[in-house]
Amino acid sequence: MIPLALLPGHDGDRRVGRDRLELLTALINAPGFDPLYRSELIAFPPQHPVYAWQCTVEGCERIRRMGHTLCGTHYLLWEQAEAAGVSRAGFMEGAQPLAAVRGTDYGRCRICAERPASTPSLRLCTQHHNRWQHGSAAALGIEEIEQWIAEQRPLPGFGPCRARCPFLACSSIGLCIQHESWYQTQGRPGRARSLTSTRGRTQDGQALPVVYDDEDMFRAWCAGALPASQPGLVNLHGLPTLLRAEIQWALNAHAQHRQRSDWTVNGIRNMVEYCWKGEVSSLMDLEADRYGGLTRKQFDSQVRRIAWESVNGLRCVYNSPADTKDAGFLETDHFGRRFKNAQSHFDLTAVPQRWLRDLLWDHLAQWLRSPQCPRTRGPFDQTRRAAVELGVFLETDAPSGGHDPTVLRREHADRFVADQRHRARHGLPSLGMVLVDGRSPTVTDLSCQFVFNGARKLLYSAITGSQAVGLGLDAGFLTAIPFGGAGLKQRSRNPFTDDVAKALSEEANLQRLEEVDLSGVGLRDIWETIAHTGRRCSEVVELRLDCIGRYQGLAMLWHDQTKVGNYNEGIRIPETVYERLDARRIKTLALFERRFGRTPDTGEQAVLALFPSRIRNPNGQQSISYGHFNQRFKIWIDGLDLGGAYVAHQARHTLATNLLRAGATLTHIRRYLGHLSERMAEHYVKITNSDLENVLNTVWVAGPGAATPGEVLSRGNKAISREEAMAMALDLSRRSTPADGGFCTYQPVVNGGACPWKLDCENCDKFVMSGADLLYWRRKAEQWRMIAENAPDDATADYLHTVFEPTARAIDGLESALAGLGLLDEALNMDLRRPQDYFHRTWSTAFRASDLAALQPATAGEHQ
Repeated sequence: MIPLALLPGHDGDRRVGRDRLELLTALINAPGFDPLYRSELIAFPPQHPVYAWQCTVEGCERIRRMGHTLCGTHYLLWEQAEAAGVSRAGFMEGAQPLAAVRGTDYGRCRICAERPASTPSLRLCTQHHNRWQHGSAAALGIEEIEQWIAEQRPLPGFGPCRARCPFLACSSIGLCIQHESWYQTQGRPGRARSLTSTRGRTQDGQALPVVYDDEDMFRAWCAGALPASQPGLVNLHGLPTLLRAEIQWALNAHAQHRQRSDWTVNGIRNMVEYCWKGEVSSLMDLEADRYGGLTRKQFDSQVRRIAWESVNGLRCVYNSPADTKDAGFLETDHFGRRFKNAQSHFDLTAVPQRWLRDLLWDHLAQWLRSPQCPRTRGPFDQTRRAAVELGVFLETDAPSGGHDPTVLRREHADRFVADQRHRARHGLPSLGMVLVDGRSPTVTDLSCQFVFNGARKLLYSAITGSQAVGLGLDAGFLTAIPFGGAGLKQRSRNPFTDDVAKALSEEANLQRLEEVDLSGVGLRDIWETIAHTGRRCSEVVELRLDCIGRYQGLAMLWHDQTKVGNYNEGIRIPETVYERLDARRIKTLALFERRFGRTPDTGEQAVLALFPSRIRNPNGQQSISYGHFNQRFKIWIDGLDLGGAYVAHQARHTLATNLLRAGATLTHIRRYLGHLSERMAEHYVKITNSDLENVLNTVWVAGPGAATPGEVLSRGNKAISREEAMAMALDLSRRSTPADGGFCTYQPVVNGGACPWKLDCENCDKFVMSGADLLYWRRKAEQWRMIAENAPDDATADYLHTVFEPTARAIDGLESALAGLGLLDEALNMDLRRPQDYFHRTWSTAFRASDLAALQPATAGEHQ
């Protein structure tokens, strides 16, 4: 988009009152505007970087085939060569250029400056060409033509074409070569003709009179004839001045976009033709009247795309931020921001009250100016929904329809809150929101949370921004809406069940996913990468071409975790995933080579998308959208009939739970999955007591009888360099057997033999303590402290502390190991005592088992 600072006298205040043509003229005459687009006849160079139209075979003068970079003939030849195994570069090197066959402007006659040339080789007008072929010069050879041309007298021209055309007429009836051909083809309406057959001129070049059977019919045909077109030419002649300026500005603005859709010269000409047929005086008329007087069938998809993109850009030129506020919309481009896969236009007209809509505009504008502006459009949509819900409710419930803010009180906000909760509880539709298909969405607890939080922030912004005083809003109304709650009040998704996981990994089903991939973008590769690595869907979809590599034999995947701000993170991946992604790299490189006829250089490979989109992707750097993957994935899932609504993100939950059961700690899982906190890791891990006990049992420290009590014995993570990845495996190879408060690692005992030290585990160097026994040893420590405190003298207390000191060191070492692995809180919150522990305490403090067993059953009379 052209910077608004280029507008003369721009003060950032208002521009609606100024003439639109004046604004565009200032932009078009600015130094940064490409002079190519200033003419009413825009002749694009054959290989223009944005609007190229000629075949890319060197020297070929023919027009490109729609959607390709080759002409029709060369495209057919390329298909045959590709089937024979020839590369695109090899084909381009050996392809022979072809001459133009139709629709070419040959310029003006080499003799007559006011007449068009009719032949490509001699470039002579019709009369001089006839003289060369059939007149006195017919006997001359081709080598003598230059001398003959120098001897000829130029003839006067016929003036410009009488149709909507800037080209020169070629005969007395006043039509250019192309329009005269069309006139003949369409049956010569009005029967216009000159009096002789000498192409409308006497021998001395004077024009002959023209006669008509119906001159009005001829003039009507001229007025209604389409503008003449030539390869690479966009003819704006005869269009309204404002419409011509808008198209010129749009062409220049589109050429400046880095990620842009494909505007072909033919598509631009079609848009010009449709605007001309519909008598459109400005592209902005298309916004009010969706098709500018044309039928939807006439207004094809390519023309519609060009027109809407032009209109979206022109809004920022015709409207200043203050103008958009009055009109009820917001343009993010005014603030230099554009959300991903979103337009600049943000409509606010669904909010009925002007004061509330202005408050919403100010709140969103402040967000856009802030360094903490949201990454996505979601918070904006939620805030707008809050304003719409509140505004529509006030219009039906409050005095004056809520348009007078001075009469609003706390009770109006309270009734709004009650209405939202009532709708959520009974599943009723929304009052103000309307979906694309015209239905009203159902109000839910989650939508209530968004609405309450959004409306609360919006109304509080009136207090902090001082708008409340100017509007006369009551403080009770501004502060009555409650806090909706932090975080999403929804259930996290469960991991895939064994049956579903098996179905999603079966080869036959994966082949069906390939069949759903109509564009061949690699949906199966994306899904298998997600399933095996637990990456977020967007992280896999947006992978770059050089995302994989081997480092000391380890297969690695490099990706961006943009959601948490971690860029170029590396993880270990299975060999199968590495091989699949490597095969996809080869396909993407072949696609690039097929499109551009060359292989990308090192710099290009670093930014090329591994799964490139076919839309708005002129340089191969744009990945397919998450929405496209999700849509095709849903079609695949529905076709498998698994008996549930499953999404790809559940693979992330499944992998997290499987990692835990395999012995990984929450710290491992958090780091591998790229979470900001272990609390988020717990959200993904479906943890059970048995799972946690298995994990804690893998954390070993030396027991009290060892030479160094508390020394960590399980190897855990051993960090290596970034390029060498990270070995995430616990040392579980040593065999052991459970003992009181830990594990015995003395192999004869492990194999079933008797203990030679009579089960004196606490003083044995073969005894180890695990994380699952932390509470047991903490109770032991508390018991020893109580005994020492009750000792008869200090010497006895010191002796007891000395005896227990190795055990205390072992406990401290165990706690340090658990804290380092992020498992200390889990170990302390989990009581692993056996039921016998509780029973023993009950029998020793209340009743003896022998006493209870001796009791006799009561008789029937005693019950009474």
